[in-house]
Amino acid sequence: MNTCKVTVIIPTYNRLAKLLETLDKILNCNPRPDEIIIHIDGNDNTTEEELKSRNFQTVKIIKSSIQVGPGGGRNLAITHATNPIIASFDDDSYPLDTNYFERLTKIFDSFPTAAIFLAKIFHLHETILPAKPTSRWVSDFIGCGCAYRKEVFQQTTGYVNLPVAYGMEEVDLSLRLHHMRWGILESSWLRVFHNTQLEHHNNPRITAASIANLILLAYLRYPILFCWLGIGQCLSRIFWLIRYGRTSGIVEGLFLIPKLIRQYHHQRQPISAKSLLSYLHLRRNTLPVSSEMILPS
Repeated sequence: MNTCKVTVIIPTYNRLAKLLETLDKILNCNPRPDEIIIHIDGNDNTTEEELKSRNFQTVKIIKSSIQVGPGGGRNLAITHATNPIIASFDDDSYPLDTNYFERLTKIFDSFPTAAIFLAKIFHLHETILPAKPTSRWVSDFIGCGCAYRKEVFQQTTGYVNLPVAYGMEEVDLSLRLHHMRWGILESSWLRVFHNTQLEHHNNPRITAASIANLILLAYLRYPILFCWLGIGQCLSRIFWLIRYGRTSGIVEGLFLIPKLIRQYHHQRQPISAKSLLSYLHLRRNTLPVSSEMILPS
């Protein structure tokens, strides 16, 4: 089996069956990555013991005794990575194409101004579209199917360590990268399957975090003149949750806001108003790459 100079990182917590399926899919790619780093969160001994018993040759295990969340896990895994290309998956997401990593390395070389490469992500019961050699510049990404340029990621402070990071994790990093003039490239040539129905989004704990994290994001990254924008985004989220009957957790989310601000205030590093406006413009108007990338299939 051929290998390539790509490090795969996977944060996991108490989802052994899903993780083993993901590992099987990745190890069956050709070429396969020459390094896989799994971060086990929250002192999950069961997952660690099972992985060690299977003696995976290219898999490295790192572990946190407390819960640092997926972002914290990715921070640690990226620190341990030895390759310049770092492919990120969740423990329930994996490539749809066996030559995924070959495609990734070619795209990586073709776009030197991209800090993050985002795959086209498909979920359960969605139509899986054919891969197309096209790309576009986007404002945000999703950690379950992306790749980082390690040297650029290390120029940032990484993800904010939040046990429940919905609404904060990737958007926060995207804002800072945009401010640094690095791009996020989404390519339909990279396809990832996310083996979930997203039913866990109905969890009241996630509802609460999705509200509080919006205010935390605004506090940490928005210029003072744009604090109203963060409040507006938070209110919009609350109205959306009410409209769809997901009210359990809303009050808890509001009470969580001051706690998060006290806990993370030392990480406040606002971007410029110009960068924020440019980011919001890109969010509304993605930029297709002018020419198709003709790559071998």
